[in-house]
Amino acid sequence: MRRDFEEPVRPRSEQVIGREELLGRARGQLSRGGSLLLHGPPGIGKSTVLRAITAEYAESARTVLRCSATESESHLPFLALVDLLGLVADEVADALPAPQQAALEAALTGRAESSLHQDGLALRLAVLSVLRALAAKGPVLLVADDLQWLDAPSAELLAFAARRLGGMPVRMLGAVRTGTEPKEQEHDPYLRAYPPETLALRLPPLSRPQVSELLTARGYGGLRRSTLRDIHHTSGGNPLFALEIGRALAESPTPPRPGEPLPVPTSLRALVLSRLELLSDEARQTLLVASAGARPTQSLLESAGRPDAEAEIALAASLGLVAAQGPDGHGPDGQENAVRFAHPLVSAALYAQATPQDRRAAHAALSTAASEPIERARHLALATTGTDEQVAARLSEAAALARDRGAPSVAAQLGLLAARHTPADSHVGADERRLRSAEDALTSGEIDLAREVARDVLERAADRAVRVRAWMVVIDSAGQAMADVEAVFPQALADAGEDPRLLALVRYQLAWRALLVEGAMGKGREEAARAAQLAATAGDRSTELLALSFQAQMETLMGHPAAPATLEKALAEPQDLRVAVDHNGAGATRFRWLIMSDQLTDARVSITRLLGEVRRRGIVESEVHFLRGLAETELRSGHCGRALDLAHESLRLARDTGIGEAAGNMFTSLAEAAGGDVHRALVLAGDAVRRAEDDGDLIYLSRALGALGHAQLVAGDAAGTVRSLRRARESEQRLGISDPARGRWHGDLAEALVLVGEPAEAQDVITATREHAVRLRRASVLAVLDRAEALVKAATGQHEAAVQQLTSAQDRLAQLGYGLEEARAAFALARLRAEQSGRGSYDEAARLFRRCRAMPWLRQLEAVAAASAAPVAASSAVSAPTAPESVLPHLDRLASTERQVAALVLEGATNREIAARLFISVKTVEATLTRVYRKLGIRSRVDIVRLAAGQHRGE
Repeated sequence: MRRDFEEPVRPRSEQVIGREELLGRARGQLSRGGSLLLHGPPGIGKSTVLRAITAEYAESARTVLRCSATESESHLPFLALVDLLGLVADEVADALPAPQQAALEAALTGRAESSLHQDGLALRLAVLSVLRALAAKGPVLLVADDLQWLDAPSAELLAFAARRLGGMPVRMLGAVRTGTEPKEQEHDPYLRAYPPETLALRLPPLSRPQVSELLTARGYGGLRRSTLRDIHHTSGGNPLFALEIGRALAESPTPPRPGEPLPVPTSLRALVLSRLELLSDEARQTLLVASAGARPTQSLLESAGRPDAEAEIALAASLGLVAAQGPDGHGPDGQENAVRFAHPLVSAALYAQATPQDRRAAHAALSTAASEPIERARHLALATTGTDEQVAARLSEAAALARDRGAPSVAAQLGLLAARHTPADSHVGADERRLRSAEDALTSGEIDLAREVARDVLERAADRAVRVRAWMVVIDSAGQAMADVEAVFPQALADAGEDPRLLALVRYQLAWRALLVEGAMGKGREEAARAAQLAATAGDRSTELLALSFQAQMETLMGHPAAPATLEKALAEPQDLRVAVDHNGAGATRFRWLIMSDQLTDARVSITRLLGEVRRRGIVESEVHFLRGLAETELRSGHCGRALDLAHESLRLARDTGIGEAAGNMFTSLAEAAGGDVHRALVLAGDAVRRAEDDGDLIYLSRALGALGHAQLVAGDAAGTVRSLRRARESEQRLGISDPARGRWHGDLAEALVLVGEPAEAQDVITATREHAVRLRRASVLAVLDRAEALVKAATGQHEAAVQQLTSAQDRLAQLGYGLEEARAAFALARLRAEQSGRGSYDEAARLFRRCRAMPWLRQLEAVAAASAAPVAASSAVSAPTAPESVLPHLDRLASTERQVAALVLEGATNREIAARLFISVKTVEATLTRVYRKLGIRSRVDIVRLAAGQHRGE
């Protein structure tokens, strides 16, 4: 149990009245390291309790982050984020990757290069990284009041981070308005912005004695019992209502007699309006403008035509309508304080009481006075009745700005406003703007809104292009569940008619449907080819490139002879840069072709370039895929430690973003089996198989089974390997996958079959696979098959032939650059010679495994050598390091990049080689090594090796 927060000093009893039991439950939750969400109707005391709990625990927290939203600012993106992180982000920003720094700066300042952060994932990761970095320095307390008014982008960011902060000393306290009458699950949507196991507490009404105690504590005591009873009845036990009635009674010159109704309204709105009568018309107008603004300051009100705002706000504060501004009207950061109403209902009542003309006038004034372009556009829309192309265009521009700043939900709402104000004869139709807002809604995850808008367009639109685009939104809103929109495809085809541009869009979606719904690669290839031809005819290069890339991917996996030609078409100029670097684009397809064709050096150059580009652009989804691709390249090359680091980095991103976690588990299992821990490999692969089975994902099921079978082989479970890899073979046969370089499990299956006494079946697997490998010129697959076939020969007594075949396989794998496969061949050769002669040396195999940092294989080698009493060279398998964490002492002093550089130094890599493998500059390598030397108290690269050697000897 974490106890990162000290026990707080208990508050004085008068701070919170009538909430002792609730506070006890809250303290119990917080003492266990949990988070808390308070909820209840307006005025029930959520903010009061929240402030009391915050005061108790704030002193034991290193960092306290606060925000309190209002209804008028809920439409503006990232205002809550600014409140929470505006003063602390600089403290840890330097530790963030450049794309995350840029995304965070864009959100906090409103300045950004629009092309870099459209997918919003970089910003989500930036917020998560900031919270993690702050928590690493000490406990963090995050306090958010009035969650119901939190702007949607900030709420999404909080939810994203909250789900991923497990184990960190971060506690979240929040309050949200729910209905007067308790309703089941009403607060559930707000719990999504909080960590799992957050305790939700509803604040109940106060009892009559508690209402009496509250009134007395606030200076409204001495009331008759009948009056107290009436106050409790009229307020319904709501503390705010009770206090307002008490205030009105205290200010009334003639208190009511017993039996007479209370001389006060029965709702807060009426109470507010009665107090507003003490203001002049001009002061009320100033408050109306403030209630219409997002974050009104005195300067903004003056710019909006309220020259006496300072005096009028001061008067309103004296009447309890707005919060006091402070001595100079500025906060600790030097920024001017916003005018905040004493309670959101005060602002709401004021705004509702105004006439439509007065409200429009207030928005008109703010449309020119506000500095934020999104806010100006919104005010202009609310000040305008009917349609107006200038207003619609301004709203569209504001939507584009919100979109570029990574706030697609705000863009969607602004787009709908733009459509509402679009005249019938506008050159940009209302439906065009509605569809753009639907696409923004898709990006922001508001699937229901996107589908609703698209369906609304489809009910009215007659234009075929508009209808097809709307159908695309409906299909995209289904995500992976394309089977749920089966009926859409015939309608979309009918609307597309004979238009090649529209047909290309539909056929491209049909290609994905064939793959995801039917598991039919051949059909998917055919649909993609048709889509590419149609797009070329229509001059739609982007769709053509996507379709060609999809076609090339299917052909590559199927071993289709047209794959090289299709790939060449997808790579031809002109290119669409965003498609080119997309994980479904031609660049990714080319990388897959290179690595399957044994061109490891070119594959590394290709994937490194792609990774650098998507990181520069902040395209996190593609970064997840390309990190995994680079890890695969390193694994094939025998750089197991580096592959494991990259695999874990990709998996962390996948889990943080919710993108491709099953695939991340699958590949990280392979990396763990090669250079990490076999048990972790088994767990990861088993999880990948279960996820693929649950999702009905036939494409990844075979890969996951291949990873599971490989982990079982390394763990010594040959029977389990056979079971898993037989399933993988059946799965790929059903899918039509014939290229053995896709999964590379065939040699493992043959080897396991030999171990379980089935050499004939092993030979059948080798023969069938070799036919495809020869046809496709998969040299490394052929060498691995030869290694497995040598084991078949050895099992049938052909020892000399087996030795010759193993020797040849090892040499060829070395020439191709497959370091780990080369080491496995050397291991098999050493075992065969030991079995033949009763003695032998495992030195060569041990050396190769150590070079690869293949710890699981080294352990297996040592076990075999010990059983046969064969010698192994000085640095034993168990002591051989696989990662810098097991090599250098005091590794907690080194940052991630420093550990990676130190590990590569141990491999004997030059600074230039290190720079190429970590895709950083040589100058950065040199600076990093300087930091490593300083932190470890050494002077040179040689000292790193000496430290490692000394640790191996137990020094």
